[in-house]
Amino acid sequence: MKRKILFTILISAGMTIFAQDMNMSFMLRDYSRPDSSFAERLFFLEAVRDEELTGIGEFYHEALKFFLLRASDINTIDERRAAEASARILAQGLGMEAYAPAAPELWQLVQLFDVSRDVNQGLEMQDALIALGQVGGTAFLPQIIQRLDDFNTLSLADTETRRRVQRGVVGCIMALETLGDPAGFRPVFFVSIGGYDPSIRAMASVALQNISDDPSDIIIAIIENPANSPEIKYEALEEMLRLDVPDASMARVASAALHVGWNYATSNVLYQRALGEMRKTAIDAIRIYGAADDSIYPNLRQSYFSNYNSTVFDMMEIQKTLHTLSVLGTDQAVEIMLEIIRGLHDRRRVGPWRVERERPIYEFALMALGASGTTSTEAVVLLNNLQHASEHTWTEQNWATSALRALGF
Repeated sequence: MKRKILFTILISAGMTIFAQDMNMSFMLRDYSRPDSSFAERLFFLEAVRDEELTGIGEFYHEALKFFLLRASDINTIDERRAAEASARILAQGLGMEAYAPAAPELWQLVQLFDVSRDVNQGLEMQDALIALGQVGGTAFLPQIIQRLDDFNTLSLADTETRRRVQRGVVGCIMALETLGDPAGFRPVFFVSIGGYDPSIRAMASVALQNISDDPSDIIIAIIENPANSPEIKYEALEEMLRLDVPDASMARVASAALHVGWNYATSNVLYQRALGEMRKTAIDAIRIYGAADDSIYPNLRQSYFSNYNSTVFDMMEIQKTLHTLSVLGTDQAVEIMLEIIRGLHDRRRVGPWRVERERPIYEFALMALGASGTTSTEAVVLLNNLQHASEHTWTEQNWATSALRALGF
């Protein structure tokens, strides 16, 4: 019946659904009759939608303007339900038409159906936000970001609030993903690690890959922001490592993470654990992607000595540090390895020399120096002395000999 009614309307207006330049004034006039109810206007919109017409963005836009003008007339539950259904059709139609001039009115629709008001269920807001992205509403990017920031600060313990808010969150994510502006990366990242349902977090993670080709500066800002907890900083580093970005960008983020890992003061045990994991992940990333600059070397040195001198040291961080220094193989890296080996040699002479601590580190350090490919004369002289050092066992002397051989001597 709806299709027949609309077809009659179009014929009466002297148009066909295939016309290139349809005169939409009759359609709009019929929709905007002052005496029409919300239900009647919904009936008309459903008929237009069901005809699957194209090129009618202007109609949807003018219809939305009229809808917003009459929104204050909603008095009953039935009128509200018809208005909600109409809002979704208008938003979806404008999104499909990618009708850019409608962006201001779509933002008004977002505000009208914002879930901050309990009466709103979120689907209308979601559709309006999605359409805002589809029409290229970049002028409203700051507002969308702010709205998502607000969502990210809410407590979602209440089931009903959670359901409604997450609909708004989905709309923000999809709008920011479609707009593809790097400024949208940060709030969507916080959705991906937030207290939302797994499906929402997964959606945010996928969207991040489409929002920015290289979010390294944004990730670094998150890691360096003192207001963010170590868990958030670590999540930011891991997110970066999941992305397909240039090696130089990975190296910069890893360098920042390692630096923050040693310069974030806290007595919180959970925070300390997160910082330790972040450092180890950053050290691995530096080994794979290289050194962003020379600032990494003091931090790599600290990763060894702070652990070595601690009563509760992390052998894995020590080994990762030595491995990374070996792979880097630079003059600065070799200097640190030589310092480490000399310190261990001094321990062998004056103690303590613990089988479970110094001895495995000494072996790993010699292997790392041998694998570094260094041409340092200083390294060769030290290894030559160590292979004959009487303080060391025959096995320990052989480690130095093996390192020399690995260097080609």
